[in-house]
Amino acid sequence: MELTRSILSRLEEWKSAPSRKPLLLRGARQTGKTWVVNRFGQQSFAHILRIDFMKDSQAASFFTGSLDPHAIIENLSLYTGIPVDPSDTLLVFDEIQECPQALTSLKYFCEDTPEYFLVATGSYMGISLHEGSPFPVGKVTMMTLYPLTFQEFLQNSGQEALAQRIEEGNYASINQAFIPRLTELLKTYYFVGGMPEAVSTYFDSKDFAAVRAVQNDILSTYDLDFSKHIEMRLLERTRLVWKSLPAQLAKENRRFVYGVVRHGARARDLEECIQWLIDYGIITKVPCLSTFRLPLSAYESGSAFKIFASDVGLLSAQAELSESVLVDGSRIFTEFKGALTEQYVCQQLLADGYVPYYWANPKGNAEIDFVIESGSQVLPIEVKAETNVHAKSLRYVFDHFQLATTVRMSLAGFRKDDWVHNIPLWGAGGLKNYFADNLG
Repeated sequence: MELTRSILSRLEEWKSAPSRKPLLLRGARQTGKTWVVNRFGQQSFAHILRIDFMKDSQAASFFTGSLDPHAIIENLSLYTGIPVDPSDTLLVFDEIQECPQALTSLKYFCEDTPEYFLVATGSYMGISLHEGSPFPVGKVTMMTLYPLTFQEFLQNSGQEALAQRIEEGNYASINQAFIPRLTELLKTYYFVGGMPEAVSTYFDSKDFAAVRAVQNDILSTYDLDFSKHIEMRLLERTRLVWKSLPAQLAKENRRFVYGVVRHGARARDLEECIQWLIDYGIITKVPCLSTFRLPLSAYESGSAFKIFASDVGLLSAQAELSESVLVDGSRIFTEFKGALTEQYVCQQLLADGYVPYYWANPKGNAEIDFVIESGSQVLPIEVKAETNVHAKSLRYVFDHFQLATTVRMSLAGFRKDDWVHNIPLWGAGGLKNYFADNLG
């Protein structure tokens, strides 16, 4: 099945921008960067000149010596046999991190040939930059491709109208008759996740065993990448950090504990490993806050943090979650203490452009699952895996820190109260547009 991706509309906006820069599309392996760029090129251009630096080592020779864009374009056109017209040719530099000089050349494409449409993709950009690859600061437009969001999953399942209303944050317009359908689709999404091949396999076959096989293949690919790209001194420890993720999130308190990775491990033993996985794009670090003030980044609380995966489906595969949970009521929402539910909310927030944090009372008797900035407001978000809407911690921080409002996500329906917005879990991806209309 050929999937619909919402980032395609953003690429069209980039194409139409009057002051366009080269575009750098980042994302973890297997999130569909190459497919998205090819689809964009097929829809919007007469020609695509594509160089894959991972597969074509000869292409790097055109970026030695002079980085004059005109000379590079002329040579690449001769090399590929593809004509290059600034008005209807898309230039694609795939896996650009494999050719540091090509990355540097984006600066000159921006300054000297802004009339050309150039998209570069990179799977290991964070790693490459940490290793000292030059980066054209201020000379590129950055986009990140995440796994399919729940709205995209709905769109590809034939539920375009519901997906649109969720995207708009128009929760009140969704009739109660649709709630069971949305809940069932959300259960499926927890298992399938948003990796494009897994989603395509599900919609083509409805075979959960086949979906799990695809996810396990992706996890194996990641493990092979560890062997190729991680220094030998860090390899074993990085694998242990990665494999500890389900156990870290299965705890009642999901704060990352070094001893869960290996008995006696300390921060200095694992910090580089954690950073490598962040740079590789398959984990997200969610720091703890000391208070609810803006900017949130100024109030990170010491060394406490949580770690989440890039995709809820891959996390369920790592945890070896059986497909039997899909037919057992709401069990998948609460499995290993609701970890999949927090994982799902985290990746929806990231895809919406938020930087998530969390907050914990130093006494250990209150915790807020996520905290985000929305305009000039701090929004605490409490995540409930079922319909339970008791929110003692949320009420405490609302009163104690004199906040404007709060958010509670659960399987309960949408409701707006004096101090809390009750958002259904299936609506997690509509927060940005909802609060654009509902925050003073």
